[in-house]
Amino acid sequence: MKIRYPAVAGMFYPSDPEELLDLIEQCYLHKLGPKALPTKGIYKVSGYVCPHAGYIYSGPIAAHSYYELSKRADFDEITVVILGPNHTGLGSGVSVSEAVWKTPLGDFEPDYDFVELLWKECEIIDLDELSHLKEHSIEVQLPFLKHLEYLEVAKFKIVPISMMFQDYETSIEVGYFIAKIAKELGKKVIIIASSDFSHYEPQEIATQKDRLVIKDILEMDEKKIYEDVNKYNISMCGYGPVMAMIRAMKLLGAKDAKLLAYATSGDITGDYSAVVGYASIVIE
Repeated sequence: MKIRYPAVAGMFYPSDPEELLDLIEQCYLHKLGPKALPTKGIYKVSGYVCPHAGYIYSGPIAAHSYYELSKRADFDEITVVILGPNHTGLGSGVSVSEAVWKTPLGDFEPDYDFVELLWKECEIIDLDELSHLKEHSIEVQLPFLKHLEYLEVAKFKIVPISMMFQDYETSIEVGYFIAKIAKELGKKVIIIASSDFSHYEPQEIATQKDRLVIKDILEMDEKKIYEDVNKYNISMCGYGPVMAMIRAMKLLGAKDAKLLAYATSGDITGDYSAVVGYASIVIE
């Protein structure tokens, strides 16, 4: 059995389980969060854009996604496909992991059937653990999911996909095969695209640029996302995962997108000179 150990526990989020649970609940109740704890719901296929910075910065915004996710989950097993950008440069261009992922709150098993079909059917996806070894963009989503299990909202298996290649064609192909395999296996699925938005720009410039690409996401226009990110030099790190998620969700019948929350690191720190943008968006 392959094991993927936490790479950023104690840095992006607490490594102590009780401290971590407490911080996650603070994120939900924060003035920038949904101001309520997750609730049990009825399953509905849904996709999310969710940030992946340190919890003290982006946790309250991320909590909006997980609050909405809880309303679209039931206590039956759900496969969560998590797409994240590869910041480290390690490993394959696009890779899926079949490891058991450890977190301070417990382990996540992969959906082995989904993972196997994904890398066997989609030529661009490799089975490669190196890509995931030190990457934080997927890892930081897992304690939020484990917290939902702790609250008995749902039970999850995961399909972690790391994307170094984020060109339009690659992203669309990845999204196509996620939807295809979800249908073939008859799985209950939720898809999370892990991404922050503008990086280290003054507040006014960051929010202006982010508004452009958020509009494209809400219109579920993958091509326009790619064009605007490049045309306006938007330093959004996970535009490929977002395009892949949108394509998969459209193929799974999604018609609507809603912005749940947007803020910047400046809204937390009070320093607006060089901020990072964070958004939570739901597509269904």
